[in-house]
Amino acid sequence: MSRRRTLGTRKKAALLVGAAAVAGGGAFVMASTSNAAGPQSAADSAVCQGLATALGNNQKFIDGQRAAPDAQSEARIANREAVIAEIQRKQEASGCVVGESAQDSQAAQPSQAAEAAQPPTSAPAATGEQVCDGSTVTLSGEGGAPAASSNQFPAGTKLKVTNLDNDKSTTVEVTSVSGSCALLNNAAFEQVREPGKFLIRRAVIEKVG
Repeated sequence: MSRRRTLGTRKKAALLVGAAAVAGGGAFVMASTSNAAGPQSAADSAVCQGLATALGNNQKFIDGQRAAPDAQSEARIANREAVIAEIQRKQEASGCVVGESAQDSQAAQPSQAAEAAQPPTSAPAATGEQVCDGSTVTLSGEGGAPAASSNQFPAGTKLKVTNLDNDKSTTVEVTSVSGSCALLNNAAFEQVREPGKFLIRRAVIEKVG
């Protein structure tokens, strides 16, 4: 009787080990399948598109500084290279293609153009001259107090940026040059962003001062 009981116990243990091995193998296959999916491109994710746009804007700014340098160009380029490094870290953390950029960030995609053609249902009352019609808005990755950079307005200009998707607005001063009509720094973008998004597709930009 004791031999039968021992054998039965051993068989049960072996069956349990085998089941665990099968389950572990299944988990490994699932993990491998998940990892094989790879990073997302800007076309697959709004977050990745916003980061790619921000990266493209900063690269365009650096190209402009190198094409027409002045006494402050080296400092500006070093600053923007640090911003690019931060954006690339965010791309990696968000599962995006690291280093992917959108050089033509000013050009609206067909879907964006269609959205811009439709009148907003709850557009805020204009408080200044509406500018940069159809432009998308993203962030530069720069720190500091809320501010903006622009390729159309000089330092000191005040711009009001409204996100029509959540009706949030911020009024900021242009402090530097960029490759966009209005590129918000991190603090300003946080005031109008939707959670988890790095791009405002439906924006109203107004010159208020």
